[in-house]
Amino acid sequence: VQLQASGGGLVQPGGSLRLSCAASGFTLNRPAIGWFRQAPGKEREAVSCLSTNNDITYYPDFAKDRFTISRDKTKNTVYLQMNNLRPEDTGVYYCATDLGQASRYALCHRGPTEWGQGTQVTVSS
Repeated sequence: VQLQASGGGLVQPGGSLRLSCAASGFTLNRPAIGWFRQAPGKEREAVSCLSTNNDITYYPDFAKDRFTISRDKTKNTVYLQMNNLRPEDTGVYYCATDLGQASRYALCHRGPTEWGQGTQVTVSS
């Protein structure tokens, strides 16, 4: 199982970024998959999770109306579109999954078992 995240960078407040996560070693048609982040000095937290068997999403309050998780079946890739970024969104973003977990809610709240490498997102003027 491999999860290759990309797309991070430096962006000004109010700007947008799209993160990508290419999955290999498994197919994104059953396990839930999600994005998580870790800010400096803080614990890792869930950003968004997707149930790949029905494409239903879950977002914590801070991500609602600003972030969108989506999936491209043909590329076995998951995306995170982030709009109206704030300085507090700064951190390392990871995509992650649990091959035995189909529930987006459970993945986001219980945590994944398979992690990709992170991609740095910095929101600063």
